[in-house]
Amino acid sequence: MKLGDEVLKILNKTYQPSTMVEQTFKRYDLAFKTDEAGRPILLFMGKKDERGNIKGERFVRTLKTDNDGNIIKDHWENKGSAS
Repeated sequence: MKLGDEVLKILNKTYQPSTMVEQTFKRYDLAFKTDEAGRPILLFMGKKDERGNIKGERFVRTLKTDNDGNIIKDHWENKGSAS
């Protein structure tokens, strides 16, 4: 599974630092963890079960910055299924 442009719009926003954010997008439940700058870095995308865990796919973000804080590399990688 690849992340679409609409999901990337949600993930390119800045949120509260070092938190887990949950929301829905179309037929998917999303849960993502943010870093100390409030950028999403870990994403769980799928359907929430009765215990609140998301069963679906897990994605990890690679962010590389230069010394001035400018983003050099921004890439989401599918790490397999999340259960």
